[in-house]
Amino acid sequence: MPRSSLEDNVHLPAIRRLRSPGRVAAVAATLVLALASAAACGGDEGATVQGAKLIKKGALTSCTHLPYPPFQEEKGGKVVGFDVDMVDLVARKLGVTQKVIDTPFETMKTGSALNAGKCDIVMGGMTIKPDRVRFMDVSQPYFDATQALLAKKDLGISSLDDVKSRKLRLGSQASTTGEDFVKGKGLDPRSFDNSLAELDALRTDQVDVIVQDYPVVQNWLKNPADKARFTIAANLNTGEQYGFWFRKGHNPKLVELTNQVIAESKANGTYQRIYEKWIGPMPKGGASPAPGSTP
Repeated sequence: MPRSSLEDNVHLPAIRRLRSPGRVAAVAATLVLALASAAACGGDEGATVQGAKLIKKGALTSCTHLPYPPFQEEKGGKVVGFDVDMVDLVARKLGVTQKVIDTPFETMKTGSALNAGKCDIVMGGMTIKPDRVRFMDVSQPYFDATQALLAKKDLGISSLDDVKSRKLRLGSQASTTGEDFVKGKGLDPRSFDNSLAELDALRTDQVDVIVQDYPVVQNWLKNPADKARFTIAANLNTGEQYGFWFRKGHNPKLVELTNQVIAESKANGTYQRIYEKWIGPMPKGGASPAPGSTP
């Protein structure tokens, strides 16, 4: 231990009053051990399980931005959904339980939630993109996704070009790839903080059409009232795939175990059961359904 650390924590004049050098050494050794023990017991509750670093003992802590059904939403005081079930499989492999933390999407996509030690893994239907991979490690893709345009039925549109040419009011979820995609096509959507706020804007006539991940839109259309009013006007095949995210260079074993879980779940049928539980019948090859099809 550096001298300054010992002086900060030990009353040295008391040691000097001890006449026997042997007693001084024994007391000093005892104090050093006590300080090390206190440091180990207090503060950080983290642990290493099967080589994976966890910020909380006995838990795999995940970050997401609620609500984002069918991937994650709160029901009956509990966070549930497709991603939650998948990360539960990782937690089970580690012999721990999952603890879900709700955090702004911006802190997820920049890696700041991970860097701040807020969570071990980020979930939430987050697309694998080069700019994100620069700041975070990512799992193998676990979901193939497309974007969908959800519009009022009476509009009769079938493309983004229709939205643009007719100057329709377009809504999007802030900081998402769907928003980036339509902006890249020259549109200026109105941003909403989360997916349900975006849907409410369509329901309350604040916008005419919205862009959102296909599985999310398909989940909304399970509601008879929404199905009666709205339709998927177009599917935008952006080639997106979702991944689970980790602090850059910090937790390679957790990345490895997560990849194992994804592969095992697809091989043993667990992935399909989770998909059909939250989204619907899984298309052949695991890709998102084509426009107009019903999963």
